[in-house]
Amino acid sequence: MTEFDEALRGFAAEVGSDGPVCVRGGGTRWSLGGEPAPGIREVAAPAGIVAFEPAEMTARVRAGTPVTELHEELAAAGQRTALPERAGGTVGGALMAGESSVARLGLGLVRDALLQVRYVCADGRIASGGAGTVKNVSGFDLCRLLVGSLGTLGLVGEALVRTVPVGEVERWVRLPGADPGAVRSCLTAASVLWDGIDVWAFLSGYGVDVDEDLSRLAGLAAEPPTDVDGPPDLPPHRWSCTPEQAASFRAGNGAGGRFVAEIGVGVVHASEPQPARPVDPGVAELNRRFKERFDPTGRLNPGRDPLRKP
Repeated sequence: MTEFDEALRGFAAEVGSDGPVCVRGGGTRWSLGGEPAPGIREVAAPAGIVAFEPAEMTARVRAGTPVTELHEELAAAGQRTALPERAGGTVGGALMAGESSVARLGLGLVRDALLQVRYVCADGRIASGGAGTVKNVSGFDLCRLLVGSLGTLGLVGEALVRTVPVGEVERWVRLPGADPGAVRSCLTAASVLWDGIDVWAFLSGYGVDVDEDLSRLAGLAAEPPTDVDGPPDLPPHRWSCTPEQAASFRAGNGAGGRFVAEIGVGVVHASEPQPARPVDPGVAELNRRFKERFDPTGRLNPGRDPLRKP
């Protein structure tokens, strides 16, 4: 039988078993999927790094921990996670939003970073899903069902996440007028962003490989690549589309306004919201069944709907 520590037990006691409730983290994606219902009781998830195993490339961390704080701890061992960094954003918030880092090409999906989760059920009990090891059995991991659920299926208190190495050399470069598809072919390109004119690339890897890619990039742009502090400012609205649509976003998509596309991923950051898309009836029914099974009384984050995410 799993023994849960005092922090998790205290969190479960605060959540309780009655009345509408939600977890308030850093509030960086608070309106995603709709605002919580009026009068809902807000609770805070516990914070702190429980354990970091550099050799196993895993970190056990409480959900209220800021992602930047976690990454500062991991950096001492030359590691990080695939969780995106937002000012004030927490580990639990990143998992519940289900939005991957802008460096998804190199780091992978945020969903794949989660190995195990401990969460509070709608009836106030603590449950655990997943396995405490990177070498897990094949098949569907129940814990990953919670990723992107906006806290409507369970309230996460603690997560075991996979870590990845930090590149020996990491550089953001800007390439005026470059072909984003050609830039993506670079071996060390962990992120390729395109605003319809210029490309920003995040190169991460061994120094010799980064230097080789920089030499290739010098011939792809109208001007030599220049080092920049980071990615461009991203417009506020996140569009979900196919990688092909993202690569040709300016061509007849009807969006208008400024945009920055994540090449090879299928995400576009735009100045205007994405038009509403019909939800497949089968997907809607499956979502309803999961919600009914995990939260039959509808007390977890009422007002939020994961299917309303772009």
